[in-house]
Amino acid sequence: MRSFIAEFKAFILRGNVLDLAVAVVIGAAFTGVVTSFTNNLINPLIAAFGGGSANGLGFRLVSSNPKTLLDFGAVLTALINFLIVAAVVYFLVVAPMNLLAERRRRGQEPEPAAPAEDILLLQEIRDLLRQRAI
Repeated sequence: MRSFIAEFKAFILRGNVLDLAVAVVIGAAFTGVVTSFTNNLINPLIAAFGGGSANGLGFRLVSSNPKTLLDFGAVLTALINFLIVAAVVYFLVVAPMNLLAERRRRGQEPEPAAPAEDILLLQEIRDLLRQRAI
């Protein structure tokens, strides 16, 4: 049980896990900004093209039943939200990481630092145990 706790602690304290947690928090905050942008700027534009009805780009299949509303404006808004978030993720995360990987392949960017001494020692022990097993 104790080794599981130690392994979990090592996992949590790794830099990439902390970076992921920060990215999730930033992503959640950015989603609020994008939602506000689409609700307050894009939705009125969509409603303007949909005519003077309260539904904008939507209509009711049964006029007396509000649950039968086909709201194309809401679908379009969700699509715009997705495209904005995807573009930001691509241009701020994916493209720079691809550029960095390409530079490393060409030798322009130094490779990550060599493994720590304890990792090298563990790899040596692993190799010796493999030799013993043969």
